[in-house]
Amino acid sequence: MQQLLQQAQKMQQDLAAAQQELAETPVEGSAGGGLVKATVTGSGELRGLVIDPKAVDPEAASPEETAETLADLVLAAVRDAGSAAQELQQQKLGPLAQGLGGMPGLPF
Repeated sequence: MQQLLQQAQKMQQDLAAAQQELAETPVEGSAGGGLVKATVTGSGELRGLVIDPKAVDPEAASPEETAETLADLVLAAVRDAGSAAQELQQQKLGPLAQGLGGMPGLPF
């Protein structure tokens, strides 16, 4: 029984370390061929957004169309970064969840 408790404590420490590493690891997503780049942490927190000036087309038909295009590019870049963060979570936390027997409530 003592060995089981020690094993559970180690798994808990490993999980906490992996979660901390995710919170500190930046991942990037992009859209429009790199015109918009979003940086999120491995835990999914948005940390940065870069919009290349080329993304703003001065010859667009209207400011509304430009704003709509920029909004679409930002959304796509953030979603791309979110997908990269989910992949990183699977890499870091997936093996730990398997070690826990796929506990209910864990998203892997």
